[in-house]
Amino acid sequence: MPEASTTQPHNTETGMDVVYTWVDDTFPGYAETLREHASDKRDLNPNRTRDNLDLLKYSLRSLETNAPFVRRVHLLTCRPQVPDWLNADHPDLRLVHHDEIMDPAILPTFNSFAIVSHLAKLPELSERFLYFEDDMLAFAPFQPEDFVNADGLPRIFAKGHDAPVHEKLNPETESPWNLALATANAALDRAFSKKSRKFLAHGPRLIERALFEQMCATFPAEIEATRCSRFRANGNVPPEYLYPQFLIETGRAELATATQTRRMTGYASLENILPWTWFQLTRMERRRPATVTLNDSFNNQPNPRVVAYVRRTLERWFPAPSRFEKQ
Repeated sequence: MPEASTTQPHNTETGMDVVYTWVDDTFPGYAETLREHASDKRDLNPNRTRDNLDLLKYSLRSLETNAPFVRRVHLLTCRPQVPDWLNADHPDLRLVHHDEIMDPAILPTFNSFAIVSHLAKLPELSERFLYFEDDMLAFAPFQPEDFVNADGLPRIFAKGHDAPVHEKLNPETESPWNLALATANAALDRAFSKKSRKFLAHGPRLIERALFEQMCATFPAEIEATRCSRFRANGNVPPEYLYPQFLIETGRAELATATQTRRMTGYASLENILPWTWFQLTRMERRRPATVTLNDSFNNQPNPRVVAYVRRTLERWFPAPSRFEKQ
């Protein structure tokens, strides 16, 4: 069971903000709009739009427990979506819809890469912030300092194997995620030097607004193509990968050690086989990394028994409502 940290007051003056992106494909009208614009069966992958576990709610509870330094939470979503349990009027919450910071010409968008490319444009955002996907949990106590080295440079948490390149991929069958990684690597090769680059570990990203905008300005064609794609597509780039690699290339970040990466990041694939999902979650409890990503791998038909088990586990891990929930 994740260890609770000592409760501390939330510092709204000097703390760091957290940004979430969120969508719920059961929201009235969303699925119909998605199908209207989709042209590829991969565009309808429910793993990226499903919210059957209320993971955002438990992620916010986990922040309350293990990251009390958080100043403010920004939730970026499509209009008019708002989680029904969320207290959208809480003073420490900023609810922002896509049309407030994105060009109307590219909306509606179902492309997480396009959405993430706009994060630095959120109003009232701290200069340095943490980007949490809604399936990420603050699993054990940590501080902002855990994301930087002794000199204040961000640590980039990477995996041991190399990210893909176009020469080894078939665009007709490859996942849009791998194609986007390859496009990002090609852009980095052109701007800097050709080399192999590591996959990044699943987990929150520490982002500096000015440097994020500089990254977008360094790769204008790729960012523009990404923003104009309503769905993930070949020719897109994932900013959550491109930005850390850009920092490394420009000497503004360094790769974390394997020990640091293991301490700060964990990953569990939630699948329809109950013993497998039980094993994944139990392994995370025993390891207790600072953050855990719970990846939806249920595909089209989530197993109700597995869903019920995961929900019970989340409630056991984080039973106390956060300040962002309706009372």
